[in-house]
Amino acid sequence: MNKSLLAIALGTALAATSLSATAAKTLVFCSEGNPNGFQPALYTDGTTFDASSRTIYDRLVEFKPGTTEVVPGLATSWTVTDGGKVITFHLRKGVKFQSNREFTPTRDFNADDVIFTFERMLDKNNPYHNVSGGTYDYFDGMDMPKMIKSIKKIDAHTVEFILNVPNAPFIANMAMDFASINSAEYANKLAKEGKKQDLDLKPIGTGPFELVAYQPGSMIRYKAFKDYWRGKAAIDTLVFSITPNASVRWAKLKANECQVMDYPNPTDLPAMKADSKIKVLSQPGLNVGYLAFNTEKKPFDKLEVRKALYMAINKQAIVEAIFHGTAEVAVNPMPPTIWSYNKSIKDYPYDPAKAKKMLAQAGYPNGFSTNVWAMPVSRPYNPDARRMAEMIQADWAKIGVKAKIVTYEWGEYLKRLGQARHDTALLGWTGDNGDPDNFLNTLLGCAGVHTTQNIAEWCYQPFQKLVTEAQQTTNLAKRTRLYEQAQVIFHQQVPWVPIDYSTVYMPMSKNVIGYKIIPTGSHYFYGVSLK
Repeated sequence: MNKSLLAIALGTALAATSLSATAAKTLVFCSEGNPNGFQPALYTDGTTFDASSRTIYDRLVEFKPGTTEVVPGLATSWTVTDGGKVITFHLRKGVKFQSNREFTPTRDFNADDVIFTFERMLDKNNPYHNVSGGTYDYFDGMDMPKMIKSIKKIDAHTVEFILNVPNAPFIANMAMDFASINSAEYANKLAKEGKKQDLDLKPIGTGPFELVAYQPGSMIRYKAFKDYWRGKAAIDTLVFSITPNASVRWAKLKANECQVMDYPNPTDLPAMKADSKIKVLSQPGLNVGYLAFNTEKKPFDKLEVRKALYMAINKQAIVEAIFHGTAEVAVNPMPPTIWSYNKSIKDYPYDPAKAKKMLAQAGYPNGFSTNVWAMPVSRPYNPDARRMAEMIQADWAKIGVKAKIVTYEWGEYLKRLGQARHDTALLGWTGDNGDPDNFLNTLLGCAGVHTTQNIAEWCYQPFQKLVTEAQQTTNLAKRTRLYEQAQVIFHQQVPWVPIDYSTVYMPMSKNVIGYKIIPTGSHYFYGVSLK
């Protein structure tokens, strides 16, 4: 989405002011980049989710703060019947929608809003389906169109999802960002006025903060929604200070120009921990960083080539150089913090001599030329993608493979990955719901091919059969066995090189009260206050 268009649409000309928290109830968050938009259904990246779904919107169910335990949200309760194929949500009454200059709601949240939100993604004939590009990579990548048979309004406060097959993680999936609920009344008004795109540019939700202004490359400003159903937020104003450089974020935090920052440089952590005004929260991450091969392109369609390139990468050296003791070398496509992680799988050794021999046997005795795409932003699973790409480039050069490093602005990077333009690419994932399905099926399933989910473009039926069967049973022991088998197949077929599992660190002022690290990588500021 064009960021200048976003700025114009929001009327975002901001006076040049200091971002210092001059008022007791203003909190400034030093964020790492621009959001790609304010409609969570259209995107897959955490930067966008932080700026939209985690501030402006709510979902039918939520994760209990600091956990992946599902708790009531806009639905007070739910029932699962017909062998897991019918899920009935009972909706909360009295929930208010936000307003803006063009829209003042005349009713509370109800079933119509749920129907509109999901039918926009599900129904290609929905008037809003193709608005703002009409790409729903999360929804489509999780195979929701095939999974959901229909959505039925029982009454104003009851909605029924009818599935074609049972789906064990379905309830947890409803707590994910793509499932953020929009206002059908607002959508109808904009449609009548011929302004459908404003639904995505000037967001209206039921969440704790209302969007006030956005200046790309500078800041996003929110105000607390006074009629929020859980009660007004403790902070009156929330500001995202957009600061791509981690060292600059740290300088701003030290100067109290922001009170919370994300994705610190690992080398800065000792100084942060020694600063009497700073506290650093940490916990093992629910994440994996990886290098994906585009298996649709030659020579990466050859297993021998992928294995050779895997064994040519010194993962241990990369993790030590990039993370400085804040991560461990990855083996599987999901972290050991999640259930069903297969501990029996042994990693391929770093062996350049053997890798070069394998490459020759695969028909490339003199190597070949390729590229390595590197993200332009810090992520919890990769704080310095450029440096990582340079180390991979040097490793591959030892076996005759010449790799050019490629990068783009974050939104463009993701867009081009979704179009499968890369040869190989660095990316990673922080789990959205604590379920193995969110790693194995979302990132490696056939439905995610040609989206920003499965950037290996890998559709392998023996693997797909296992993760589909696991998805459709509620027996935990059986699901565990199936996911363990799927990890074995992943290891044998090498669509990725898993590189790291990182620890998550959140530095902040000691004046910040109530902030919790969320396993899913989210940044939530409802419930946070300042001394």
